[in-house]
Amino acid sequence: MSEDRSSGDTSKSWLSRLADAWSGEINTREELLEIIRESAKRGLMDVEAQRIIESTLQVSERQVREIMIPRAQMVALRADETVSNAMAGLIESAHSRFPVIATDNPDEVVGILFAKDLLKLVNNHCDDATVMEFLRPVFFVPESTHLDKLIREFRSKKSHMAIVVNEYGGIAGLVTFEDALEQIVGEIDDEHDEDESFEDQDIREMHPGEWLVKAFTPIAEFNDYFKSNFSNDDFDTIAGIILNAFERLPEQGEVIELDRWRFSVLQADNRTIRLLKVEVR
Repeated sequence: MSEDRSSGDTSKSWLSRLADAWSGEINTREELLEIIRESAKRGLMDVEAQRIIESTLQVSERQVREIMIPRAQMVALRADETVSNAMAGLIESAHSRFPVIATDNPDEVVGILFAKDLLKLVNNHCDDATVMEFLRPVFFVPESTHLDKLIREFRSKKSHMAIVVNEYGGIAGLVTFEDALEQIVGEIDDEHDEDESFEDQDIREMHPGEWLVKAFTPIAEFNDYFKSNFSNDDFDTIAGIILNAFERLPEQGEVIELDRWRFSVLQADNRTIRLLKVEVR
Protein backbone atom coordinates (compact mmCIF):
# COMPACT_ATOMS: atom_id res chain seq x y z
CA MET A 1 0.00 0.00 0.00
CA SER A 2 2.87 2.34 0.83
CA GLU A 3 4.37 1.54 -2.58
CA ASP A 4 1.12 2.55 -4.31
CA ARG A 5 1.07 5.78 -2.34
CA SER A 6 4.72 6.45 -3.21
CA SER A 7 4.06 5.84 -6.91
CA GLY A 8 1.01 8.08 -6.82
CA ASP A 9 2.90 10.82 -5.00
CA THR A 10 5.70 10.66 -7.56
CA SER A 11 3.30 10.97 -10.50
CA LYS A 12 1.52 13.80 -8.76
CA SER A 13 4.79 15.62 -8.16
CA TRP A 14 5.66 15.42 -11.85
CA LEU A 15 2.19 16.61 -12.80
CA SER A 16 2.59 19.49 -10.36
CA ARG A 17 5.96 20.41 -11.81
CA LEU A 18 4.54 20.24 -15.31
CA ALA A 19 1.70 22.52 -14.24
CA ASP A 20 4.24 24.88 -12.66
CA ALA A 21 6.09 24.98 -15.96
CA TRP A 22 3.09 26.42 -17.76
CA SER A 23 2.32 28.86 -14.94
CA GLY A 24 5.72 30.52 -15.22
CA GLU A 25 7.46 29.04 -12.18
CA ILE A 26 10.23 27.34 -14.17
CA ASN A 27 13.37 29.48 -14.40
CA THR A 28 15.05 28.13 -17.54
CA ARG A 29 14.06 26.43 -20.75
CA GLU A 30 16.47 23.61 -19.99
CA GLU A 31 14.60 22.91 -16.78
CA LEU A 32 11.31 22.87 -18.67
CA LEU A 33 12.72 20.46 -21.27
CA GLU A 34 13.96 18.18 -18.50
CA ILE A 35 10.48 18.06 -16.95
CA ILE A 36 8.83 17.40 -20.31
CA ARG A 37 11.22 14.54 -21.11
CA GLU A 38 10.82 13.02 -17.67
CA SER A 39 7.05 13.33 -17.94
CA ALA A 40 7.14 11.47 -21.26
CA LYS A 41 9.28 8.73 -19.74
CA ARG A 42 6.72 8.31 -16.97
CA GLY A 43 3.86 8.05 -19.44
CA LEU A 44 2.28 11.40 -18.57
CA MET A 45 2.42 12.42 -22.24
CA ASP A 46 3.04 10.48 -25.42
CA VAL A 47 6.22 10.69 -27.47
CA GLU A 48 4.59 12.70 -30.26
CA ALA A 49 3.33 15.33 -27.81
CA GLN A 50 6.81 15.52 -26.31
CA ARG A 51 8.38 16.00 -29.74
CA ILE A 52 5.98 18.77 -30.73
CA ILE A 53 6.45 20.63 -27.44
CA GLU A 54 10.24 20.37 -27.71
CA SER A 55 10.15 21.54 -31.34
CA THR A 56 7.97 24.49 -30.37
CA LEU A 57 10.43 25.51 -27.66
CA GLN A 58 13.39 25.20 -30.01
CA VAL A 59 11.85 26.99 -33.00
CA SER A 60 12.84 30.39 -31.62
CA GLU A 61 16.51 29.40 -31.95
CA ARG A 62 16.34 28.45 -35.61
CA GLN A 63 16.67 30.89 -38.49
CA VAL A 64 15.06 31.15 -41.89
CA ARG A 65 18.35 30.36 -43.66
CA GLU A 66 18.21 26.85 -42.17
CA ILE A 67 14.92 25.88 -43.82
CA MET A 68 14.63 28.10 -46.90
CA ILE A 69 14.62 26.83 -50.46
CA PRO A 70 17.90 28.20 -51.89
CA ARG A 71 17.70 30.61 -54.79
CA ALA A 72 19.28 28.07 -57.15
CA GLN A 73 16.30 25.77 -56.56
CA MET A 74 13.57 28.40 -56.83
CA VAL A 75 11.05 27.90 -59.63
CA ALA A 76 10.37 31.48 -60.71
CA LEU A 77 8.61 33.20 -63.60
CA ARG A 78 9.56 36.40 -65.42
CA ALA A 79 7.18 39.31 -65.31
CA ASP A 80 6.84 39.29 -69.11
CA GLU A 81 5.95 35.57 -69.19
CA THR A 82 2.69 34.90 -71.00
CA VAL A 83 -0.17 33.16 -69.27
CA SER A 84 0.09 30.20 -71.66
CA ASN A 85 3.80 29.69 -70.91
CA ALA A 86 3.20 30.11 -67.20
CA MET A 87 0.45 27.52 -67.36
CA ALA A 88 2.89 25.00 -68.81
CA GLY A 89 5.33 25.70 -65.97
CA LEU A 90 2.55 25.29 -63.45
CA ILE A 91 1.64 21.86 -64.76
CA GLU A 92 5.28 20.71 -64.91
CA SER A 93 6.27 21.87 -61.42
CA ALA A 94 3.00 21.19 -59.56
CA HIS A 95 3.68 24.21 -57.33
CA SER A 96 0.78 26.34 -56.10
CA ARG A 97 2.69 29.64 -55.93
CA PHE A 98 5.47 31.17 -58.00
CA PRO A 99 7.75 34.12 -57.28
CA VAL A 100 7.83 36.47 -60.27
CA ILE A 101 11.04 38.33 -61.08
CA ALA A 102 11.46 41.60 -62.96
CA THR A 103 12.11 41.24 -66.68
CA ASP A 104 15.29 43.32 -66.55
CA ASN A 105 16.53 42.37 -63.09
CA PRO A 106 16.66 38.75 -61.92
CA ASP A 107 17.47 39.94 -58.39
CA GLU A 108 14.13 41.75 -58.01
CA VAL A 109 11.00 39.82 -57.09
CA VAL A 110 7.96 41.90 -58.08
CA GLY A 111 5.19 39.66 -56.79
CA ILE A 112 3.75 36.20 -56.26
CA LEU A 113 1.60 34.37 -58.80
CA PHE A 114 -0.99 31.93 -57.47
CA ALA A 115 -1.66 28.86 -59.59
CA LYS A 116 -5.36 29.13 -58.82
CA ASP A 117 -5.43 32.61 -60.39
CA LEU A 118 -4.07 31.14 -63.63
CA LEU A 119 -6.49 28.24 -63.58
CA LYS A 120 -9.39 30.68 -63.57
CA LEU A 121 -8.18 31.93 -66.96
CA VAL A 122 -8.16 28.58 -68.74
CA ASN A 123 -11.26 29.31 -70.82
CA ASN A 124 -10.97 33.10 -70.90
CA HIS A 125 -8.66 33.41 -73.94
CA CYS A 126 -6.00 35.31 -71.99
CA ASP A 127 -3.06 33.29 -73.30
CA ASP A 128 -1.20 36.36 -74.56
CA ALA A 129 -1.60 38.33 -71.34
CA THR A 130 1.46 38.48 -69.09
CA VAL A 131 1.60 37.21 -65.54
CA MET A 132 2.35 40.77 -64.40
CA GLU A 133 -1.38 41.46 -64.61
CA PHE A 134 -2.23 38.82 -62.02
CA LEU A 135 0.39 39.27 -59.32
CA ARG A 136 -0.23 39.33 -55.61
CA PRO A 137 1.93 41.25 -53.13
CA VAL A 138 5.17 39.71 -51.92
CA PHE A 139 6.84 40.21 -48.58
CA PHE A 140 10.50 39.83 -47.75
CA VAL A 141 12.28 38.45 -44.69
CA PRO A 142 15.99 38.53 -43.79
CA GLU A 143 17.63 35.12 -43.75
CA SER A 144 18.53 35.72 -40.10
CA THR A 145 14.86 35.94 -39.05
CA HIS A 146 13.98 33.45 -36.31
CA LEU A 147 11.24 30.97 -37.13
CA ASP A 148 8.88 32.00 -34.34
CA LYS A 149 8.86 35.54 -35.73
CA LEU A 150 8.45 34.19 -39.27
CA ILE A 151 5.35 32.22 -38.29
CA ARG A 152 3.86 35.33 -36.66
CA GLU A 153 4.55 37.34 -39.83
CA PHE A 154 2.91 34.73 -42.03
CA ARG A 155 -0.18 34.83 -39.83
CA SER A 156 -0.38 38.61 -39.62
CA LYS A 157 0.05 39.04 -43.37
CA LYS A 158 -2.18 36.05 -44.17
CA SER A 159 0.48 34.86 -46.59
CA HIS A 160 2.02 31.47 -47.32
CA MET A 161 5.24 32.46 -49.10
CA ALA A 162 8.04 34.92 -48.37
CA ILE A 163 11.17 35.83 -50.29
CA VAL A 164 14.35 35.53 -48.24
CA VAL A 165 17.00 38.23 -48.66
CA ASN A 166 20.63 38.24 -47.58
CA GLU A 167 22.50 40.98 -45.77
CA TYR A 168 23.16 42.79 -49.07
CA GLY A 169 19.51 42.80 -50.10
CA GLY A 170 19.95 40.09 -52.71
CA ILE A 171 17.61 37.14 -53.07
CA ALA A 172 18.80 34.21 -50.95
CA GLY A 173 15.79 31.94 -51.48
CA LEU A 174 12.18 31.52 -50.49
CA VAL A 175 10.34 30.05 -47.53
CA THR A 176 6.75 28.91 -47.10
CA PHE A 177 4.41 28.79 -44.14
CA GLU A 178 4.34 25.00 -44.53
CA ASP A 179 8.15 24.83 -44.30
CA ALA A 180 8.04 26.72 -41.00
CA LEU A 181 5.22 24.64 -39.51
CA GLU A 182 7.03 21.42 -40.44
CA GLN A 183 9.73 22.40 -37.97
CA ILE A 184 7.11 21.97 -35.23
CA VAL A 185 4.81 19.18 -36.36
CA GLY A 186 7.38 17.31 -38.47
CA GLU A 187 7.15 15.73 -41.89
CA ILE A 188 5.30 12.61 -42.95
CA ASP A 189 7.61 9.62 -42.61
CA ASP A 190 8.35 7.37 -45.53
CA GLU A 191 10.26 4.13 -45.91
CA HIS A 192 13.56 6.02 -46.11
CA ASP A 193 13.14 8.00 -42.90
CA GLU A 194 15.53 7.20 -40.11
CA ASP A 195 14.61 6.31 -36.55
CA GLU A 196 14.15 8.87 -33.79
CA SER A 197 17.70 8.53 -32.53
CA PHE A 198 18.83 10.44 -35.63
CA GLU A 199 16.49 13.42 -35.03
CA ASP A 200 18.94 15.38 -32.88
CA GLN A 201 22.02 14.51 -34.94
CA ASP A 202 23.24 15.92 -38.23
CA ILE A 203 25.77 13.13 -38.76
CA ARG A 204 25.55 9.49 -37.76
CA GLU A 205 27.99 6.68 -38.46
CA MET A 206 26.23 3.62 -39.88
CA HIS A 207 29.24 1.38 -40.51
CA PRO A 208 33.00 1.91 -40.52
CA GLY A 209 33.65 4.36 -43.36
CA GLU A 210 29.94 5.07 -43.98
CA TRP A 211 27.77 7.84 -42.50
CA LEU A 212 24.32 9.33 -42.84
CA VAL A 213 24.47 13.12 -43.13
CA LYS A 214 21.57 15.55 -43.17
CA ALA A 215 21.95 17.75 -46.24
CA PHE A 216 21.50 20.95 -44.23
CA THR A 217 24.43 20.16 -41.95
CA PRO A 218 26.58 23.32 -41.70
CA ILE A 219 29.81 23.02 -43.66
CA ALA A 220 31.81 23.99 -40.58
CA GLU A 221 30.24 21.12 -38.63
CA PHE A 222 30.91 18.70 -41.51
CA ASN A 223 34.55 19.80 -41.73
CA ASP A 224 34.99 19.51 -37.98
CA TYR A 225 33.54 15.99 -37.89
CA PHE A 226 35.34 14.60 -40.96
CA LYS A 227 38.51 16.72 -40.76
CA SER A 228 37.75 17.91 -44.29
CA ASN A 229 38.32 21.38 -45.73
CA PHE A 230 35.28 22.27 -47.83
CA SER A 231 34.97 26.03 -48.20
CA ASN A 232 32.01 27.83 -46.67
CA ASP A 233 32.71 31.11 -48.45
CA ASP A 234 29.83 30.63 -50.92
CA PHE A 235 27.57 28.15 -49.12
CA ASP A 236 26.46 27.55 -45.55
CA THR A 237 25.48 23.87 -45.71
CA ILE A 238 26.75 20.67 -47.28
CA ALA A 239 23.63 20.76 -49.49
CA GLY A 240 25.00 23.90 -51.13
CA ILE A 241 28.28 22.12 -51.92
CA ILE A 242 26.47 19.14 -53.44
CA LEU A 243 23.99 21.20 -55.47
CA ASN A 244 26.81 23.35 -56.82
CA ALA A 245 28.79 20.26 -57.82
CA PHE A 246 25.82 18.75 -59.66
CA GLU A 247 24.86 22.16 -61.13
CA ARG A 248 21.24 21.01 -60.85
CA LEU A 249 18.88 19.35 -58.40
CA PRO A 250 19.95 15.69 -58.19
CA GLU A 251 17.49 12.85 -57.85
CA GLN A 252 17.39 10.18 -55.18
CA GLY A 253 20.05 7.55 -55.85
CA GLU A 254 22.48 9.82 -57.70
CA VAL A 255 26.12 9.81 -56.63
CA ILE A 256 28.93 12.34 -56.86
CA GLU A 257 32.55 12.21 -55.70
CA LEU A 258 34.30 15.25 -54.23
CA ASP A 259 37.88 15.08 -53.03
CA ARG A 260 38.10 11.80 -51.10
CA TRP A 261 34.38 11.66 -50.36
CA ARG A 262 31.58 9.85 -52.14
CA PHE A 263 28.10 11.40 -51.65
CA SER A 264 24.94 9.41 -52.41
CA VAL A 265 21.57 11.18 -52.39
CA LEU A 266 19.22 9.15 -50.16
CA GLN A 267 16.35 11.61 -49.85
CA ALA A 268 15.34 14.37 -52.25
CA ASP A 269 12.17 16.03 -53.43
CA ASN A 270 11.31 18.55 -56.14
CA ARG A 271 12.81 21.38 -54.09
CA THR A 272 15.94 20.17 -52.37
CA ILE A 273 18.08 17.28 -51.17
CA ARG A 274 17.55 16.19 -47.57
CA LEU A 275 19.69 13.17 -46.66
CA LEU A 276 23.05 11.92 -47.90
CA LYS A 277 25.16 8.83 -47.47
CA VAL A 278 28.83 9.74 -47.17
CA GLU A 279 31.64 7.26 -47.78
CA VAL A 280 35.41 7.53 -47.86
CA ARG A 281 36.79 6.65 -51.27
